[in-house]
Amino acid sequence: MKLKFIITAVAGMAILLPAGAKTIAPPRPVVAPVSEEATLDDVWTAYDAFNNVYLDKKKYIYKNTDHDRAARGRDRGAAAIWCQPMYVDMALNAVELAKKTGDTEREKEYSDLLKKLIDGNIDHYLNFDFDNCDQNRGWFIYDDIQWWTITLARAYLATGDERLRSLAERSFARVWYGSPIVGDTGSYADPEKGLGGGMFWQWQPIDGPRRNRPGDGKMSCINFPTVVAAMLLHEAAPAERQPDPEPTIWSNSYGDFVRPAYETKDRYLEMAKEIYDWSVANLADKEDPGKIYDNRHGDNVGGHPLIYNQGTYIGASALLYLKTGDERYLKNAMDGANYSINTMSAEHGMLPWAHNHRNPYDQGSLEQGIYPAIWIEYMKLLTDNCGQEQYKQFILRNINEGWKNRDRTRNICDGESWKQTTDDRVIGSYAASSVPAMMLATGLFEY
Repeated sequence: MKLKFIITAVAGMAILLPAGAKTIAPPRPVVAPVSEEATLDDVWTAYDAFNNVYLDKKKYIYKNTDHDRAARGRDRGAAAIWCQPMYVDMALNAVELAKKTGDTEREKEYSDLLKKLIDGNIDHYLNFDFDNCDQNRGWFIYDDIQWWTITLARAYLATGDERLRSLAERSFARVWYGSPIVGDTGSYADPEKGLGGGMFWQWQPIDGPRRNRPGDGKMSCINFPTVVAAMLLHEAAPAERQPDPEPTIWSNSYGDFVRPAYETKDRYLEMAKEIYDWSVANLADKEDPGKIYDNRHGDNVGGHPLIYNQGTYIGASALLYLKTGDERYLKNAMDGANYSINTMSAEHGMLPWAHNHRNPYDQGSLEQGIYPAIWIEYMKLLTDNCGQEQYKQFILRNINEGWKNRDRTRNICDGESWKQTTDDRVIGSYAASSVPAMMLATGLFEY
């Protein structure tokens, strides 16, 4: 199966309308009718409501919470830099779903929105100069950049816009090899340099980094996304491409460095397999299949499992399975899904939200609200492309319960979607994205 088809499927799946149904949805209600099971009309209502509450329509980036009037910058009303690409993913999914359902009006509307979101983010985040570590609107941690690599690669595969592929490859190279301007030594922990393999999470200090050391943090949130990014770029790269003949070369007190602007198709696949094998060996629990730890520091693995790490583990495994046919990848993906559902979601029968239950509205916990939106992107690979439909019922339960418990005035739902959402508390764009993101990615599984 071609990965291009798979990535398009991740960006939004088609649904088949019942016989005789109109392909153009009726006018959108201000307040959606009460419904125990969400419908296609509810998908559009939920997505439009999310944009009405959280999108800064002057800048076309998203706000942090429903209490912010504008997205001015980091800690000044703008959603986190690493979460903005997930909102672009939602637009990609909306375009694809509208296209599959024959809704030409919405296809045009959301295609225009998609372009505005990409351009708005590029403008706000310093023209995507990944070598600029400005702490307000720039790039200062590896996984922030790599999340954008994934979305830019998806956007290229969906639109064919060469600018997006170029940006995706530049961001991937920046993460892997480091920066001649910032002076970091790159996320890749080269075993041949005694760094132990895998990907480092950060460089420190931000504006004058030290050399990475073997015991520095290697988090799941950079390792598994690197596998996903490499697999998408493997699909995007031309088959006949040769290695970059004019890579960037620099030297500093830490050594000599070479950074190609892009890799060959085969090289991206090699990189994906290498980082995947290291990650499974070093971040997955060997006694509890499917459980992914948050981080490793030297010989010490730790940090409780988080839904977004489960998601990228599932996605990395599924993409490699679909490319190679190796059953071990499929088993790993299913183990990751089973652990997510049977263990992590056991308390409410729904995906968990913030780790800090005593203060779920602090900034760190607010951002955790986006985890289900990440998880669903990769579960769709498992349910639709890998044929594992047994997970659909759980996903639909999350959608239907969240939609039922929404704030019916604004049609948004908080992260604790098993409870009624009220309008008397701060609701982050992160948690509010989960229900519409799941709706858009699945198309409610109606084919």
